[in-house]
Amino acid sequence: MTTATRGIDLTDLDRFADGFPHDTFTTLRREAPVWWHPATEHTPDDEGFWVLSRYAEIHAAASDSDTFSSVGGGGRGDGGTLIEDLPAGFAAGVLLNMMDDPRHQRIRKLVTPSVSPRSLANMEAELRERTIAIVDEAVRRGECDFLVDVAAELPLQAIARLMGVPQSDRHRLFGWANATLDYDDHDLGEQTARQQQASAEMFEYGTWLVEQKRACPADDIISAAALAEIEGPGGERGPLTELELQMFFNLLIAAGSETTRNSIAVGLLALLEQPDQWKALRADRALLPSATEEILRWASSTSYNRRTATREVEIGGELIGTGDKVTLWWSSANRDDDAFVEPFTFDIRRDPNRHLAFGHGSHFCLGANLARVEIRLMFDVLLDRVESVEPTGPVEWVRSNKHTGLRHMPVRLHARERA
Repeated sequence: MTTATRGIDLTDLDRFADGFPHDTFTTLRREAPVWWHPATEHTPDDEGFWVLSRYAEIHAAASDSDTFSSVGGGGRGDGGTLIEDLPAGFAAGVLLNMMDDPRHQRIRKLVTPSVSPRSLANMEAELRERTIAIVDEAVRRGECDFLVDVAAELPLQAIARLMGVPQSDRHRLFGWANATLDYDDHDLGEQTARQQQASAEMFEYGTWLVEQKRACPADDIISAAALAEIEGPGGERGPLTELELQMFFNLLIAAGSETTRNSIAVGLLALLEQPDQWKALRADRALLPSATEEILRWASSTSYNRRTATREVEIGGELIGTGDKVTLWWSSANRDDDAFVEPFTFDIRRDPNRHLAFGHGSHFCLGANLARVEIRLMFDVLLDRVESVEPTGPVEWVRSNKHTGLRHMPVRLHARERA
């Protein structure tokens, strides 16, 4: 441990209680871009791990899934994409984002059509109407919690529609996602009664939903997964396992409702802090696509993903051992001044903008197209319907080193006069 890294503990969640600690990662990129993080009192498994903080090394590792596995390997029994090991055959190797190819790609192909550009283009008019209704209701009320009442609502409604979940149940998804992803009352490697209850309720609901889709299939992503057959390791074809379906349901709840809402909320915070950017966007809606990419870079809602080294490999001048845990910090890569001009400036005109907010490589986010559409629609409608946004209290950040986002964002929305 160098003098520069002394005292840095990325498993102490209090370090993340006010948002992502960019100052810490600026130090790491400069002094120790590939750093062995020793185990501390907060570290699950009592085991250290590698921290990759610079764009170049993260991009290289994410491009090599044979060496940097999402499942495990290298003699390690368990694995997954969190710092703490998750059980092999239950989470690691079963959750879609914790699988390696070829099974990972075979399952992705089943559900990719549901979120393809063509499918989303067919949904866009409906999503716009939903966005207008959400914003108009918040404007009518005047004061609201922007995170809960606006930013979360569109992703919730959209993922419920894609999954074939009744809209009346969407807030149950929201509650389960919050309970399982927020560390407000516990630390890494710990489980609370609230989490256990949420997991049990999700399992029960997921089991019911899959049974419903098998009995009465519809044009939704759960029906597609529940009825499909894919090639197995021996060349035989067969359905997804019950556990794979259940874990896929859980993943969609988290990924579909959590990351985009935080990008929308954190993006609005950035625009409030730079009102000239808000005015520029209102004056020229052709900037919405580039603004969307900048919001994604700026928010970087998924802070990191972990991989396991399947072999000894040198990266950034450091020798990573077989079976070592390796963490790829996307949020840090997106502020790397070797990859971005003035990375700490929020610039809706940024071009190029090769951010890693959706990851990279074979695990590039399945819902990237949907997230982009939701963000673009939300800000387009906000600019149409809202003259200004006035904070009415401090924002409250989620206490997590895995997901950067907000719990609450109290604001007053001032309606814009429309011709």
